[in-house]
Amino acid sequence: MSARPYVLLSVAVSIDGYLDDAGPERLLLSNPEDFDRVDAVRADCDAILVGAETLRRDDPRLLVRSDTRRAHRIAAGKPECPMKIAVTAGGELDPSLRFFHTGGVKLVYTTDRGAARSAGRLAGLAEVVSLGGGIDFGALLDDLGRRGVGRLMVEGGGRIHTAFLAGDLADELLMAVAPVLVGDSRAPRFLRPADFPGGPRRRMELADVGRVGDVALLRYLPRYAEPRTDGEPHDMETPQ
Repeated sequence: MSARPYVLLSVAVSIDGYLDDAGPERLLLSNPEDFDRVDAVRADCDAILVGAETLRRDDPRLLVRSDTRRAHRIAAGKPECPMKIAVTAGGELDPSLRFFHTGGVKLVYTTDRGAARSAGRLAGLAEVVSLGGGIDFGALLDDLGRRGVGRLMVEGGGRIHTAFLAGDLADELLMAVAPVLVGDSRAPRFLRPADFPGGPRRRMELADVGRVGDVALLRYLPRYAEPRTDGEPHDMETPQ
């Protein structure tokens, strides 16, 4: 069996952990420098994955924007832009989305029910792959490995990030933290409630801390984690 791809989760959040606000216009959490950083990460990957909710809300193209980076990919024998992947349980994707009309190879992972609904309408636009009765992200990664995908960038949304972290399937988490507060319970959050491996006592490794303009960049390695074993409480009072 081919090795699963290296999975990198990429996300921009507010200080209070939101991906967006609840308004009709997308809240831009990144700054121009950070958008360029994300473009560089995209250019270094073989495929980019998003969920159906992100496609419907943001209608992204998911392309490498830099001419120089696209040229470097071509010179290295790679496609101009990474493969684009959508995940949808119900198969309800509008074929007019920009996702389907820009870039090269496109895959849609779905269920048997979703495939029956979307295969016809997406014919000629994307390959539709059924994962059976439900979305099995481990099986999805196995399939991408067989297709030669070595490095996968996951760009959201919250349900997708939650599924990868809850399934212990993420190798790296790049989190850009914007200096804004959303504070609206109607807005989408980075993560949903889930049974995460190890629970709150498992600590990710903080591999790097950086700054991109007014945005803080945190790099975590989710699998390099150890549970607390010292028996000490989480919040220690300062001795008087």
